[in-house]
Amino acid sequence: MTEAATFHLEMTRQIRAPRERVFDAFTDQAALAVWHCPRGMQVLEASADARVGGRYRLVMGAKDGEQHIVGGEYQKIDRADFLAYTWQWEGSEPPAGVRTLIEITLTDKDGGTHLHMRHSGFPDTATRDSHAGGWQSVFNNLSDYVDAEGSAGTLTVYGDARSTYVRTVRLALEEKGVAYTLKPLAPHNDELLAHNPFGRIPAFADGPIEFYETRAILSYINDVFGGPNLIPQTGPTARARCEQWISLINCHGYDAMVRRYVLHYVFPKGQDGQPDRATIEAALPEIARQLDALEQAYGGRDFLVGNTLSMADLFFAPIVEYLARFPESAAMLETRTNIRRGHAVMRARPSYAATQPDFG
Repeated sequence: MTEAATFHLEMTRQIRAPRERVFDAFTDQAALAVWHCPRGMQVLEASADARVGGRYRLVMGAKDGEQHIVGGEYQKIDRADFLAYTWQWEGSEPPAGVRTLIEITLTDKDGGTHLHMRHSGFPDTATRDSHAGGWQSVFNNLSDYVDAEGSAGTLTVYGDARSTYVRTVRLALEEKGVAYTLKPLAPHNDELLAHNPFGRIPAFADGPIEFYETRAILSYINDVFGGPNLIPQTGPTARARCEQWISLINCHGYDAMVRRYVLHYVFPKGQDGQPDRATIEAALPEIARQLDALEQAYGGRDFLVGNTLSMADLFFAPIVEYLARFPESAAMLETRTNIRRGHAVMRARPSYAATQPDFG
């Protein structure tokens, strides 16, 4: 290490697995090949000679084909308690030519393992800080690997299963084949406010990495997990069209179809506990125009954009589920056969059955 390398990064993580299993994940070559890279990447090659003086090397590949290669030497090994090893990027990776030191300390805590990492020897704060997000993501993969529940122990969706936006997030995770935990929380719940200061649902956590706003959550899910790409890959027109329908649904459709229509049936606030007819009637012309645009978007296809499922379908399908349940909108759907056909295709998908709420 150079004398100028004086900055360090410290990070902790509570992991639901025994210390021995966590420790072995750091030293076993086959294990490293599974988890030791940030979300959205994969380990292409892994080698590990886990003894003092032995070396390891990891080749990590990004979706765009770029490779990131790191290696080092084991400095100290106390199984299940402590591990120290050097860390040096190959090629032009920053900090080029600088060897840093990683120290992992494991202790028993709350039936699992408390992990403390100290990564020292950075030449400046910018380089140190650039590693922080990567390590958080890497440790999420570690948690997935050693936790008996897999990614369900790392990923949490906060919100009410009946919410169309909560269901959109869950549909995306199901389509990606990623296990998660749904934690039921009502909007503006005190616990929810700790994850979204605006009190809206859903909120989403991947370990300590948290997001709110459904479109942002789906962007993250699509980028970091495998499975089908939920953004059309057939060119810029298709990608823009997908964003157009998402924007229509979020900026206009949800307001008219859900906020000013469906919710007035589900939570009636009119006289004598009846739905507010004036609000409902005012929303109907807007709903009809929006459904006309979406009906035309389907054409003869089963999906809103192209011939494969996209995020646009995941935003729209939970709303259609509600529209089919109330009289005026159900009548509108009867005359919009493309929407009905597309929704029938969605209802047949395993992800749809897995996320069906209990409507009571």
